[in-house]
Amino acid sequence: MNGFDLIRSAIGNSLRSKTRTVLTVIAIFIGAFTLTLTSGVGTGINDYIDSTLSSIGASDVMSVTKTPADAQNDGPVEYDPDSSTVESDRPAGGDIEAITSTDLDTLAAVPGVLSVEPAVSVRADFVQYDGGTRYQSAIGELVPGMSLELAAGEQPDASASDDQIAIPQSFVEPLGFADDADAIGKTLTIGITDAQGTQSTIDATIVGVSEPGLVGGTSAAPNTALLDALHQTQSVGLTEKAAQTYASATVRFDPDATDAQIATLKADLKAAGYDGVTVEDQIGSFKTVIDAIILVLNGFAVIALLAAGFGIVNTLLMSVQERTREIGLMKAMGMSGGRVFGLFTIEAVFIGFLGSAIGVVIGMLAGTLANSVLSGGLLSALPGLSLVAFDPVSLGVIVLTVMGIAFLAGTIPALRAARQDPITSLRYE
Repeated sequence: MNGFDLIRSAIGNSLRSKTRTVLTVIAIFIGAFTLTLTSGVGTGINDYIDSTLSSIGASDVMSVTKTPADAQNDGPVEYDPDSSTVESDRPAGGDIEAITSTDLDTLAAVPGVLSVEPAVSVRADFVQYDGGTRYQSAIGELVPGMSLELAAGEQPDASASDDQIAIPQSFVEPLGFADDADAIGKTLTIGITDAQGTQSTIDATIVGVSEPGLVGGTSAAPNTALLDALHQTQSVGLTEKAAQTYASATVRFDPDATDAQIATLKADLKAAGYDGVTVEDQIGSFKTVIDAIILVLNGFAVIALLAAGFGIVNTLLMSVQERTREIGLMKAMGMSGGRVFGLFTIEAVFIGFLGSAIGVVIGMLAGTLANSVLSGGLLSALPGLSLVAFDPVSLGVIVLTVMGIAFLAGTIPALRAARQDPITSLRYE
């Protein structure tokens, strides 16, 4: 019996007891199906994060804040009359120690820092178009070099002298525009109150409409000229010291810097009393959480596959028991123990292949269906996100992994069959 005959015979033997084989294949299918979907979700979300990082740019920018004093000392923090606090402009919020002009000079002297700019924070009262309804809106800061994901228009020009702004897509219809394109070129009125309680308005030209995403897309993004104008208006009535305190600073470094050089820069900033995070660090935290969740889900899938492995052991042990005389006859006719071992392990691998292949195919169909349903519903606020994406290499690894587990499970009954004495087997009733 050559290799081809061995494979053909193994496949035929595995289909003798259809009920047992089908139940075992179903058990394997569940694990392979789960692995396919969980790995697909991980691939889809990570691809979206990677594409977001590449599209927004600003890979040479680091946001810097002061390291909290209680993080540097174990005991009580000594009072510093020259320090002040401001509200953090990061998602976690809370009060943090302010960045001052002295800090900006200190940061500029850190090796590897090319330039330092204060991160200006502005709180607008409202935005309005053509005397219509006033709406509350957050005003973000668009770091030079960073790009918004646009539904229409262009990026606000950081070097332009005129006041420009990009508005979130969710504001288009409420402000009274027919569609995204209709908003481009129109004048947006921004209301802002200074420290003395006087409310003023500043007009800006809408140059873009931003889509929602992991970074930005939910707040209006002004260019540098408009942000400075808003900040100056907001600072009227403040003391000179208060007007020159900031929640964070923006540090630029060599765009060709390696990961090791960036890590060194962060360490130098830490030693000087500052915490620095890049855009990749901020978005990368999402990736870490997703990878951890996927790892846990994959763990459950592997447990299901291991349980299915015991099903393969049981199926083949029963097959060996039922085919004892047949095994004895094959060995009496000259088939070696190695060939008998190969016959039963091939049966196990075929069952594993059958279950994993069906699991992968059904998983891909389920993932494709989920994408079409969710993209028009729950995930409609994140255009471009395919929740489930399939990597051919990952799918191949799943199939091979399942076949490997099936092979290991098949070795126990295969060894039992290979070691049977032909004379004793032929006498078996």
